[in-house]
Amino acid sequence: VYSNHPLNLLLNSSISSTMKLSLASLALLAASASAFTTSPAGRASTSLNILAGTQSATERVANVMAARPEENEAIDALVKKNFPGAISNKAMETKIASILEAKGFTPANTLLCTSLCCDELARNLEDDLNKVYGHNFNLGGLSGFPFAGNTGFGAMSAHVPDDGFCLLVHGPHVGISKDGVIGKVERSGIALVDNCCGSAIAASNYLKGITDGSANINPGIQLFSDFQQGAVQELILPHGKRLNDADDRMKELPYALYDSQDVLVRDIIESGKGGIKQGLALLGGIQINTGPDTDDYFHPLRFDYYD
Repeated sequence: VYSNHPLNLLLNSSISSTMKLSLASLALLAASASAFTTSPAGRASTSLNILAGTQSATERVANVMAARPEENEAIDALVKKNFPGAISNKAMETKIASILEAKGFTPANTLLCTSLCCDELARNLEDDLNKVYGHNFNLGGLSGFPFAGNTGFGAMSAHVPDDGFCLLVHGPHVGISKDGVIGKVERSGIALVDNCCGSAIAASNYLKGITDGSANINPGIQLFSDFQQGAVQELILPHGKRLNDADDRMKELPYALYDSQDVLVRDIIESGKGGIKQGLALLGGIQINTGPDTDDYFHPLRFDYYD
């Protein structure tokens, strides 16, 4: 049975949270043959018999967030002014863990799947969720598009624990500097306030060249050595007028990318829905990266449940 239940309104409710993995325990288990189980004859299984501990996801999130710096009120106001609807990663992860716990998701029965940009800043959210649900299956590439496609989704579905769940998180990302410049962000150890997301901005510039008539003929647009960027540029083509008409092109850019991604991700899920086991939660939105000393944010645009 396949159904889709919007959970967006639940993100507005408040909750509390927690987590911490023992690296020594994981190393011991990884080295032990007893970490693997043999399935009954005639029945294949990809499950790993790894002890997940007794902590709930909300407890694990709370442990992760305990090490976070205090909220920077100026950055919080800046982000929410430019991206209405955005919430801090701390607040979102806490709410997500609580909502999913109520649906039966636990660290022991949930496979985390992500489709986020290659940029190291996109790892901030992913790393937090790794500490709650374990290693993720990666579908994503440049700008967060799910370049692993139907094949990747099918492989991922086979890795979900028997009678377990999948949490799939996807979206493009955008930087905002402490001075409020969208599309730029401070990076640790780099004096330059750098572009973020570089792939998205390159695609936007490519599209602008087409819409204003300044683009050069490029016979190498489909080069295999840069096929992901070529695909991002094609996937953003339908949004040329929208970006040209935007008051702030850099602010509109991640939302245009998200809309193309949303269609693609849901099409992949629809094609592979037969592989969904107990259920799949789909969280889509915009990652908003801030400087290295402040929390990142997320603007949730879709939070659906498939069973």
